[in-house]
Amino acid sequence: MKLISGTSHPDLARNISEYLKVSLCDVTVKAFPDGETFVKINENIRGQDVFIIQPTCPPTNSNLMELLITVDAAKRASAKRITAVIPFFGYARQDRKDQPRVPITAKLVANLLAAAGVNRVLTMDLHAGQIQGFFDIPVDHLYAAPVLIGYLRERGIENLTVVSPDVGGLKMSDAYAQALDAPLAIVGKRRVSATEVEAINLIGEVEGRDVLLVDDMTETAGTLCAAAELLREHGAGKIYAGVSHGVLGEIGNQRLIDSNIEELITTDSTPMAKGEKVTVVSIAALLGEGIRRIENDESVTSLFDIVNK
Repeated sequence: MKLISGTSHPDLARNISEYLKVSLCDVTVKAFPDGETFVKINENIRGQDVFIIQPTCPPTNSNLMELLITVDAAKRASAKRITAVIPFFGYARQDRKDQPRVPITAKLVANLLAAAGVNRVLTMDLHAGQIQGFFDIPVDHLYAAPVLIGYLRERGIENLTVVSPDVGGLKMSDAYAQALDAPLAIVGKRRVSATEVEAINLIGEVEGRDVLLVDDMTETAGTLCAAAELLREHGAGKIYAGVSHGVLGEIGNQRLIDSNIEELITTDSTPMAKGEKVTVVSIAALLGEGIRRIENDESVTSLFDIVNK
């Protein structure tokens, strides 16, 4: 097994390396004066099972291109099998034609990865599970829920209601509710713009109860903060949020600080998961175990189980 880290999230790659007790390959990644990316693998990987760890988080285009170039370098170095480890899959929200004359960029990225020479993809909490079908190569799709639920159980939050901030996240929220033995509520929302969301309705009882908002990702925190405001109006107690991917920038962090949300619990799938109200739990062991099982041709099914963890 050979582990290669891209430049998008070296801390996560190091933590995976420590879990597996396998050193990261010596790789040179640099940019030419004109902005082009150069990658050189400085050790022999011929006939090896190669895992390239590179979440395609912002700057998305740069990180994606670096991943493709690294894959090509590994393929031309005669790697036996190349697995792209992409904890956060950029462009996942562009997964359908919702307007005339727009691309399905998630499908394009899937095609690019396969064309570059990727044999298998290991990812986590895709924005839409159907994106797995965009690939003509095997995809191992893990979930952050076991890690996040483990943290929530340690916190021992009582009198909890799990809330889905929109209808699309209902299935995910229901899984959390079952695992935490908590009731479920749903917030109806209307998207005003790419960064503005209006919460318009609540289905379920939250008065006098602490609540956990569950979503697959947050960037500007618009959906979460709008939902939190509506929940507080309906008498909710402490409001927590649990998201798989925290792609937080300045806007998102400021909104969280100004919001009714007590704590945002997320993973280290991106290096942008940080802020005043943000708690980060590591997925290095989850991804490391997935990598180990892929290397040994073992099943990864038990890693999906969130109810019995």
